[in-house]
Amino acid sequence: MKFRNWFLLVLLFLTTGINAQIKNPVKFKLTVNELGNNQYEAVLNATMESGWHIYSKDIPEDTGIPTEYKVSGKNIELIGKFTETGKKHEEFSEAFGGKIIFYSNSAGFKQKFKLKDGTKPGDVVAEITYQTCDDRVCLAPNTLEFTQKVTPKGTPEEAVTETAAPLKDSVKTAETVLQTPVKEEMTATETSSLDPKQLKIATIDFQKPLTDCGTGSTKVEENYWTYLFLGFIGGLIALLTPCVFPMIPLTVSFFTKGNKNKAKGKRDALIYGFFIFLIFVLLSIPFHIIDGIAGNIFNEISTSVWLNIAFFVIFIFFAGSFFGYYDITLPSSIANKSSKAEEAGGIIGIFFMALTLVIVSFSCTGPILGSLLGSAVTGSANVPMLLTFALAGFGLAWAIIFGLLALFPQALQSLPKSGGWMNTVKVVLGFVELALALKFLSKADLVSKTFLLKRELFIALWIIVAIGLALYLFGLIRFPHDDKKPKISLTRKILSILGIGFVVYLVQGLIPSERPKLQLLSGILPPLNVSYFHDEKDGILGMHPEHDFFKAVELAKKEDKPILIDFTGYGCENCRKMEEFVWSEPDILPILQNDIVLASLYVDDKEELPEDQKTKIDLGDGQVKKVKTIGDRWSLFQQVNFNNNSQPHYVLITPDGKVINSPVSGYMPKEDFKKFLECGVNYYKKNK
Repeated sequence: MKFRNWFLLVLLFLTTGINAQIKNPVKFKLTVNELGNNQYEAVLNATMESGWHIYSKDIPEDTGIPTEYKVSGKNIELIGKFTETGKKHEEFSEAFGGKIIFYSNSAGFKQKFKLKDGTKPGDVVAEITYQTCDDRVCLAPNTLEFTQKVTPKGTPEEAVTETAAPLKDSVKTAETVLQTPVKEEMTATETSSLDPKQLKIATIDFQKPLTDCGTGSTKVEENYWTYLFLGFIGGLIALLTPCVFPMIPLTVSFFTKGNKNKAKGKRDALIYGFFIFLIFVLLSIPFHIIDGIAGNIFNEISTSVWLNIAFFVIFIFFAGSFFGYYDITLPSSIANKSSKAEEAGGIIGIFFMALTLVIVSFSCTGPILGSLLGSAVTGSANVPMLLTFALAGFGLAWAIIFGLLALFPQALQSLPKSGGWMNTVKVVLGFVELALALKFLSKADLVSKTFLLKRELFIALWIIVAIGLALYLFGLIRFPHDDKKPKISLTRKILSILGIGFVVYLVQGLIPSERPKLQLLSGILPPLNVSYFHDEKDGILGMHPEHDFFKAVELAKKEDKPILIDFTGYGCENCRKMEEFVWSEPDILPILQNDIVLASLYVDDKEELPEDQKTKIDLGDGQVKKVKTIGDRWSLFQQVNFNNNSQPHYVLITPDGKVINSPVSGYMPKEDFKKFLECGVNYYKKNK
């Protein structure tokens, strides 16, 4: 997908308000027709479910994703370019601002070819890249591959006329493919059918560990209430901004004074608050839909180099808005339509009043919501529910404030008057946005393995941001909407002193130390070994884990030790927290150094596998997944063997592949991790 389209996708996430059930509304079937004179035609027919469509190859640039159809293979020579068949539909898209061309219900893609040697068979490999959409959402672009063998008439073999099907007797097992990866030639008789059931290594059964030491499996507990609280705090902060705060007394007065029936006025005000809450919750619905149809899309987002750079740019853009250099607003036509709908009166009118408030306050609330959504998208496995809770908390803050003031309108008199202090709140948020932007840049740096943004440089940049904030609060720096002679209130002085205190806290992170520091920022800062004082090749806490599971198995057999599989990621914040503040503990580190073989498998490693190690996984229904990167391999390995795709995820196994005790996931207290380690290690020592 072009970077521009990914960028638009990110903007959609941040300005609208996402457990994985993969939908597949398009079915393909490959047939090869003989045309005579040693010419053939590879036809890939697509059948779409009602309401879904795929784009034509002729779609204008910078709109949708054009369909690409490629045919290749042994003894194959193409004739011309591929053509499309079916009924084309053309319509103007407001989203793209141009005409789009697509197919509904069915479409065909044809490519003529001939056999280079007309006396020998040929292997046809048909690959199609396409995007599927309906009137609400689009699925992530998909690439599928189909194969078929073509045998000329008169040769001993007969032409195969059906799509490739897995043949269990002629394929490698999943375990073999992972241990001795080869590039599969996907022919009708050689299809590598590696569905999840076959990919699983036979000896691994995480549901039946050898022992549990009296404990059960530890599951990842998503802290929904934390995100509800963060959303609530974000909502309270947004209420203090110039876009929202002046609206509070005006709106509440409208209901309490503008209605002859005071009881009805208060009731309407409470309904108004409820609708504000409802609107923010509804903003999360698209994320549930997108996640439901796009499977692991959020993991792809959180580990994508370009998307993390896009988040970095977006947060810088948000900061500029808060500093007052420009405003981020939705098109005025949206607000006008919503405002006009208020005239409907009754409950419908109240709903549109709430919607108008949400729309017109977007220039202040947009960056705050974007920060919440960006944090959730890149920080958890169950993104949609976290976003729902965050947005619910945001809307709840507004609903409570408007509702309470409607019930107790006399409290309006105690509210501070609008003034320059509201701009101060915005500017402070701008500095926060700058600091958060660096987090995404760091993640892109780690995933790409460039390691340019070292830990000390990251800390130094945060120190600069914190100093800038302190200078602003002391009145030594001004922005466009600040008063020429701002009044330095006691609150500003206290906040500036706190900023200086934060600088002092950060400085200790610049001093070399054998023990981790800055625990409050663990998971946000780059890892300890991405440092000017250490080399990332030095390993983790002086350890040098294996990054290939099967090499770890060989080492474990040689040293007669159990294997600790550490499913981790360069962009995994909780993984860094575990390494820095649990693994480093004096009663944990010796166990890791002396009693186990550590296999750290990075599921977001974007480094491509060597050509002879790339493979393809037949997922059924004609879908073939290409395993192109190291991360692809270990991510799939984790899912099919342990039915888990969260990080960190820890599994202790014997050298012969038996799970010792129940795996554990997520960041956990030292004592819990120690209990997990000692349980498995002690059992292995007693029973080896």
